[in-house]
Amino acid sequence: MPRHQFAVEVQPQFLPDQSDPAQGIFAFAYTVTVTNRGEIPAQLISRHWIITDATGLVEEVKGLGVVGHQPLLQPGQAFQYTSGCRLRTPTGSMHGSYFCVAEDGERFEAPIPAFLLDDGTRRTLH
Repeated sequence: MPRHQFAVEVQPQFLPDQSDPAQGIFAFAYTVTVTNRGEIPAQLISRHWIITDATGLVEEVKGLGVVGHQPLLQPGQAFQYTSGCRLRTPTGSMHGSYFCVAEDGERFEAPIPAFLLDDGTRRTLH
């Protein structure tokens, strides 16, 4: 088992009631589960998201904590939260990383694997 490791899983969801496709607004929620897979307690300090829409427009979001929290996770403990974003296109993707500090002072990055944001409509390419 690694000494310092957070595992990150994400479940995205399209929010039709908060979207307005005619106005180019596509709302998505994503539920993130962060689990301490390391041997010692560690704290999630900050986040860095890279959000890309279907046109290739990239937005970066950086900030302290997640949804107002900087959780300290014991080995095996998980923290789950839900947040959201809006795109101008019906599809896009997100990925990023969390900056973490372990109880022994070691700093490490926890990668957030890329995931797809999709409104669920079927499109035909011409």
